[in-house]
Amino acid sequence: MNKKLIAVLALVVIAAVVFLNRGGKEQRSISGLEPPVQQAAEGGVQLEESGYSVNITFKYSYEIDAVVLSARSYHGSSLGDRLAPKDLALGWGTVAEYNDRIDFHWSQSGRWYYWRVNSDTDLSPVGGSGGVAKQSANNHIIPADDSVKKQLGRVKKGDHVIITGYLVDLRGEKPDGSYFTWNSSVSRDDTGDGACELIYATDIRILS
Repeated sequence: MNKKLIAVLALVVIAAVVFLNRGGKEQRSISGLEPPVQQAAEGGVQLEESGYSVNITFKYSYEIDAVVLSARSYHGSSLGDRLAPKDLALGWGTVAEYNDRIDFHWSQSGRWYYWRVNSDTDLSPVGGSGGVAKQSANNHIIPADDSVKKQLGRVKKGDHVIITGYLVDLRGEKPDGSYFTWNSSVSRDDTGDGACELIYATDIRILS
């Protein structure tokens, strides 16, 4: 066997190891993840961004322990993109437990998350489509500081994360009177427009 062939085979083996260690865990299951915890909170923060005076109002303290089903970054110049540069579709409960055994197809676009399966009967272990809705959510993440923003940038599909912070409502106003509002869901039972969580994240831990 010549040296060139040996080198090619070595590269193939290395690529396979990287895939197994990184990509291979993407459609990942984790059991025992409890629903997010929230408690009524007061306070908020004020900041200036993209010509807006922004008021972020804390509604509930929030901690979510979940598997990342999908991750999507947004690089636009809008206030929403500047404040929340990344959305995370997160799952817990039986959705997280069966994520690698059910043929889920997760995706994100336009600040929404989407999922599908080949057959509705595949969803029986998680309680049907209603179970998916109650045990997964799209989350707009507003990092509280540069350190949290850097950590958010590292989060990828398949990670086990714990995010701590607040569910918030946001209002930005410009001197000309134009404004931008963005409100968080505070329920795990809602679906459709307005059902995403808007999280002011004070800490993001990537456990594995």
